[in-house]
Amino acid sequence: MSQRNASSTSIIETVAGLTAGVVSTLTLHPLDLIKTRLQIDRLTRHRVGSSLRIFSEIYRTEGGIRALYRGLTPNIIGNSTSWSLYFLFYGNIKEAIARNRNKIEDSNGEGDKLSASEYFLASGAAGAATSILTNPIWVIKTRMLSTGSHTPGAYQSFVSGATQILRTEGIPGFYRGLIPALFGVSHGAFQFMAYEKLKSYRLRLGAASDGSGSNTEGRRGGGEGSGKFGNVELLLISGLSKTFAGCITYPYQVLRTRLQLQAYNADAPQRSATARSAYRGVWDATKQIWTQEGLSGFYKGLGPSLVRVLPSTWVVFLVYENTKAAMYRI
Repeated sequence: MSQRNASSTSIIETVAGLTAGVVSTLTLHPLDLIKTRLQIDRLTRHRVGSSLRIFSEIYRTEGGIRALYRGLTPNIIGNSTSWSLYFLFYGNIKEAIARNRNKIEDSNGEGDKLSASEYFLASGAAGAATSILTNPIWVIKTRMLSTGSHTPGAYQSFVSGATQILRTEGIPGFYRGLIPALFGVSHGAFQFMAYEKLKSYRLRLGAASDGSGSNTEGRRGGGEGSGKFGNVELLLISGLSKTFAGCITYPYQVLRTRLQLQAYNADAPQRSATARSAYRGVWDATKQIWTQEGLSGFYKGLGPSLVRVLPSTWVVFLVYENTKAAMYRI
């Protein structure tokens, strides 16, 4: 691939990822808010109806519909930045792996030029780089979503949150929860490994049914070739891959959320009941959750998370794949 084509492809990946992040956040932010509130709840065991209870409490006591969009700014910044960086890194790492093994993808676009382990490696590396760069945004977003705007000491805006963290916790405050976030890179790795292999499988089925072994569309494992998939197929493939990854890796999200809130709640015990018992790190948090809440403590918020992540995944991949296909046609 020429330098010019590589540059164009990187721009397309970045723009498509950014667009997908913005659209998905605007569509599904309230569910993210409810999920965050459930993840930090250490006083009650998970039960059916918790999501509706929290939705009702937020709506009644924190300001109606507007309260359901608290923290929207850092969420949009975080998601748009994360997805644009992720797809940029992922595409380039895949290309580097392919070049290193002399497996440059040709014009058939079958997307099966890399093995499952190579897709896992590319996705994991892209996720790690993205997590390190965007963790400060997620710390602010998590803390804003965990409190109402009228709660004492609550961040009133993205900028005020960043200023307060810098003043009271220093630079390390922006990287709370980074270790479990890096553990959580495995989620994206599992998801994209499954996503790529399911796409490859679907393309092979299509080629077999057509009686041909090749397809003339596509580049870079489904770049332009994204257009070969109908929207229903993209919904099914992305949904299956997300469910597979989510069931394996959800507990790390709970650990990350609680650790990100650690110093924030310790400074103002009245702000949340989570301040009653401090965590001394990832292992201590794991032991406390297991002892006090049992296995279900690691899966608090899983219900709304599944409700949220599937629509979010569908929106992200539909927007991403269609935006990318449209840009390749320009």
